[in-house]
Amino acid sequence: MIPYTAPQFKSTSFNCPHCQAFSQHNWETAYAGWQGTGMNQIHFSFCGHCKNYAIWHQGVMIYPEFFGIEVPNIDLEDDIKKDYEEAAEIVQRSPRGAAALLRLAVQRLCKQLGQKGKDVNTDIANLVKEGLPVKIQKALDTVRVTGNEAVHPGILDLRDDQETAQNLFKLINFIAEKMISEPKEVEKLFDSLPEDKKEAIEKRDQKND
Repeated sequence: MIPYTAPQFKSTSFNCPHCQAFSQHNWETAYAGWQGTGMNQIHFSFCGHCKNYAIWHQGVMIYPEFFGIEVPNIDLEDDIKKDYEEAAEIVQRSPRGAAALLRLAVQRLCKQLGQKGKDVNTDIANLVKEGLPVKIQKALDTVRVTGNEAVHPGILDLRDDQETAQNLFKLINFIAEKMISEPKEVEKLFDSLPEDKKEAIEKRDQKND
């Protein structure tokens, strides 16, 4: 999985806010102003992949509307993606609202992964047994998804802030990557092997059982 690099002012390489591809960006500067107000610099960054542009003013992207959040993992179910994307739309204005949506997304992700989806704490513990790194369980504890201070999915928590929401975005994508995308890629590689090779591997595994 290629790490996500958020757009940064005057940076020449980052994930495009239009096509999401990690690509080279070229910059141009223009000037705008009204009588008596002085001249303001407007900067444009052009994506080398999709050729779309972004507009920046005073170091802040003003077009397209951008929230600095990595896109949801493509293997997430549509309802989880919807929660994720809605959280991304409101995170700047309401990090508490975004975190509430993301905890709901974690619950739904547990169901996608074959868990009951009723007790997130139990679901995550079961996923750890199935290969999810223990550190992720601890990380979810710090953002009050699991553990003694767990917040019920969909409930606002007055303690939630931007950092809490940002960590939840990352954790959802990480869990999806480890538990869905990577196994799917391994299965795809195995399926591409010649039949005699697959049969030899299966016979070897049967002997080891």
